[in-house]
Order: sequence, then C-alpha cells, then structure tokens
Amino acid sequence: MAKISRRQFVRSSMHTAVRIGAGAALLPTLGGSALGGQANKPARPRLRVAQIGTTHAHAEGKMMALSALPDLYEVAAVAETNFARRRQLSGSKTFGDLKWLEVEDLLELPGLDVVLIETGIDEAPEMARRALAAGVHIHLDKPGARDHAEFAAIRNLAEERGLIVQMGYMLRHLPIMEFMFKIVREGWLGAVLEIESSMSRTGQDSWFQQLAKLPGGGMFDLGCHMIDLIITVLGNPKTIRAVSTPSERGIKAGAEDNQVAIFEYPAANATVRVNCNDPFGVPRRRFIVVGTEGTIEVAQLESGSARLMLEYDRPGYAAGSHDLEMPYQYGRYGGEFIALASAIKGGQALPWDADHDIAVHAATLRASGRTVIPVAGG
Repeated sequence: MAKISRRQFVRSSMHTAVRIGAGAALLPTLGGSALGGQANKPARPRLRVAQIGTTHAHAEGKMMALSALPDLYEVAAVAETNFARRRQLSGSKTFGDLKWLEVEDLLELPGLDVVLIETGIDEAPEMARRALAAGVHIHLDKPGARDHAEFAAIRNLAEERGLIVQMGYMLRHLPIMEFMFKIVREGWLGAVLEIESSMSRTGQDSWFQQLAKLPGGGMFDLGCHMIDLIITVLGNPKTIRAVSTPSERGIKAGAEDNQVAIFEYPAANATVRVNCNDPFGVPRRRFIVVGTEGTIEVAQLESGSARLMLEYDRPGYAAGSHDLEMPYQYGRYGGEFIALASAIKGGQALPWDADHDIAVHAATLRASGRTVIPVAGG
C-alpha cells in the first residue's frame, strides 16, 4: 500500500473546477488557498485583525491560531461584552496580553481589515452585522445564527458590500479534505453514490444545557461541519430526513443528543450521525465518499490519515488500496486564516460563496428536524 505526503499532494494539485455527477456542487479549487498563489501580486503588510467574543467553543483556539501567524496578522484587540468573562480571561495566556476594548471602539480601530465573531450564537448575528456595517471582512464561527432568514440576511449583506464572510468550518481546510475535494472533482472515484459521516463526542452536563437551547441540539452544533462538506461535494439535496432518538440523559436535559440525518439526491445519498454520549466519538469521527470507481475513507477525521481505494489507475496511483498521511501543518485552525489572508490580499472570493453558506445553514436546520422557509441559496 502506497503512502502520499502533504508535499506530494500540493505538487499534484490542479486548479480547474469541473462538475461531477448529477446534482454535484461546483467543488472548490483549493490548491492555491495558501500564499503561493500571490507570487505575482505586490506584497501587502500584515492584516489588522480583532476578535469580538470569547464564549464560542473555538474562540481560544482561533486566537491562538492567529497569534501563530505573525507574518500574516497583527492582532489589534479583543472585545467581550460579558464583564465577568473578560475579567476571568484578562490574566490568561491566550488573551491576557491583548488590548481589551468595547465593541464600538474595536470597530473604529484605524486600518482594521477583519474581525472574528466568536460570541455565543445569540450575539453572533448582531456582531456580524455591526462588523459588516463598519466595512470589514468577518470570520463568523459556525453555525452563525439560530434563525435562517437572519443568517441569510447577513451573508447577503456582505455580498452587497463586497466583503468576505468566512464561516468557521475549519474541516474545509484540512489537507486531507483538500485532497478529497481534488480527486472527487477530477473524477477519480467515478460518480459519487454515497457519503457516510459521523461527528460525535460527549461532554459535561453544562454542554447538555447548551444543547437544550439550540434548534436541533447536537446536529445543529456538530453536524453542521459534516453538512458543509456534504454540500460542497454533492450540492443541495432533494430531501432531508431527520431522526432524533434522545438518550435518557438527553431527555432529562431536554436536549436532542442522538441523531441521524439522511440527505437524498437524484443519484446519491449521504448520512450524518451525531451522538453526544459517545466516549469514543472523537476518534470515531469520519467522512467516507463512495463512488462507482473508488472510495476515500477519512478516519479518524482530523488525524490526517485516510485510505484511498481505486478500481482503476490514477495519476500517481495504481489501482488498489493506498494509505494516505496528510497531517496539519498549521494547527487545527491555521489553514482557515491562511486561506482568508490569501483571499483578502489577493482581492478574490473564497470558494464557498453566500449561496453555499446559506444552503448549509438551511440544511443544518432541516437535518435537525426544523422547517425552514426558503430564502436565496437555501
């Protein structure tokens, strides 16, 4: 069984998108998402970035990722509307040395390029609108809003103003996922018939209390990551069937914590499983794409490991089974911010447009068993 490195993948990446199979999405071309694509453009100074909010589950990790990219970003300030939370973090390793500002003062910082929205979901829409009104690009962590119409309005406002919204779906930028997008786009697997995915974990009672407040519990909180990838590969489904069978713990907390959603396409289907009581949920996370001429199994999801199985020879790969290793180069979130810097400095859109993000938000709610009134892209 052959192995491929990240370096070999980058060398072999191609940048032309084509459609694959009936109903397939226009897959992103991500080989140029890092800084190499800017060789013929004049260099810009570091981007000035600030963060609003510290309560999202990814908030600290995102700030750590920015701080690890000093050649790309100057971290100007952070804002937190919860004073007790701000006081708690003022001495932390991640936030302690940063300048703390009120939101209105942060948004008036001279030369501000981009703002991270890392609040809880109830604050996120307002903060996103305020940042866009201030004329800055935003990184909006997932899922972005409870209400679908509100989310769509935010994404469309950014489009009207010519501003970038990068959703916080970090799995898009995994090297192994970039490889998966490439080989599906180029038809290595034939026509995609099936996607199987799982995004499970377990947690403390406090997390279950949070899940109980979300429209769709675990599917809304975690399943959105898988739904983003599914829609990237297959586009919008014809129908979505949602099944929720809460555990005793979930019933006690009033939370949806054991769910599956089935996405139906004209010639394919996809499943998303979320189990919030699985002590081995993280190592069991996976994303498997099955086609008429091959399969790629990404498991464990963030390990960088995968198995590629091919019926026919492909460039650099003989028919048969290949073990792949493409670990992180820049940490869990670094790839997001490298791609964002490249887009802003190059004056180009990210591969995932407003229609895609709106469709993902709508599908996440439907997969959570909610009725969604269609809007543009959803």
